[in-house]
Amino acid sequence: MANAKSENLVEVQHLTKSFVAATNFFGKPTSFVQAVDDVSFTIRRGEAFGLVGESGCGKTTIGKMLVGLLKPTSGKIIFEGEDITSLNTKDRRRLCSDIQLIFQDPYASLNPRMTIGQIVAEPILTNNILPKDKVEDRVDELLERVGLASYMKNRYPHEFSGGQRQRVGIARALAVNPKLIVCDEPVSALDVSIQAQVLNLLDDLKDQFGLTYLFIAHGLNVVKHISDRVGVMYLGRLMEIAPKNSLYHEPLCPYTQALLSAIPSPDPKLQRKRIILEGDVPSPIDPPAGCRFASRCFAKVGACDVAAPDLAEVLPDHMCACHRYENVDQKAVSKMARDIQYDAARPTYGRGKRVVNADPVVGPGTDAKRA
Repeated sequence: MANAKSENLVEVQHLTKSFVAATNFFGKPTSFVQAVDDVSFTIRRGEAFGLVGESGCGKTTIGKMLVGLLKPTSGKIIFEGEDITSLNTKDRRRLCSDIQLIFQDPYASLNPRMTIGQIVAEPILTNNILPKDKVEDRVDELLERVGLASYMKNRYPHEFSGGQRQRVGIARALAVNPKLIVCDEPVSALDVSIQAQVLNLLDDLKDQFGLTYLFIAHGLNVVKHISDRVGVMYLGRLMEIAPKNSLYHEPLCPYTQALLSAIPSPDPKLQRKRIILEGDVPSPIDPPAGCRFASRCFAKVGACDVAAPDLAEVLPDHMCACHRYENVDQKAVSKMARDIQYDAARPTYGRGKRVVNADPVVGPGTDAKRA
């Protein structure tokens, strides 16, 4: 039975997803790709939880498992106190109106043979949310909510720009009054100025409807403007989870520090020391036994190659998977994190690491929030 009093809308417990990479002559799997490996986190009601990391780290796979497009290999997904990982098709369909998805590609996710009005109306009719005579008015209302005129409902997707098509996707997700929306890189295919508009729209809708987001993205600069808490993934595992202010001002994990140093500056006169990670990402088919980031880390210790660190709370509401902070009191954690960042600015620190000035490129770091 759902626990309405819990502050957590979603609880992900030891979630794992593996894909078959190769089979033998008899069709028996011989190797697997570990896309997601023992991931645990919570999404609180009414918050936007950001999930960032390199391509292939498993963040989109987590989003697909939440909406039911993929079945976990092991672990649990608790939604409103109910384990939804093993639901049958009938029970899973019941959750479709509670959990919705905004796709990365705003064009490929829309049926080119349907008008915009038909696309937005389809989930309303499928889930019998409103009588048929009231669906058109609801479609008009949703289009206006996302910044589109109601007369556009008779047009087809190819008649819209990328930003407008993404607004249609947002309207379709809102049509069934969801409690959780998984935003799978919803602005990565858009221009910088349009990214800001869509982020502002999502932020406004979150306040208006009391929505909860899982916001998946590549860039920490984009996630910063909409997320309340941020989780950083690397090669299928969570490396750090923290409130956004804590993560951006005092990152603990060396991988998070490297990501933050790579954010382009919108000011051409501002030059930033950048941490360049050398070496390749380990294979997800045969991941290392220790920390996944150890082979590229500039601050690793002896235990990093031996065992994987647990994701533990090292500061209030700030979790990190790093051997450096094990058995260390909270007063020493902040100093250790600052020392890592200070040393990371020195070209001579660490093996196989070099530091260069970041290129002063104007990029998606432009503040998306309204003044």
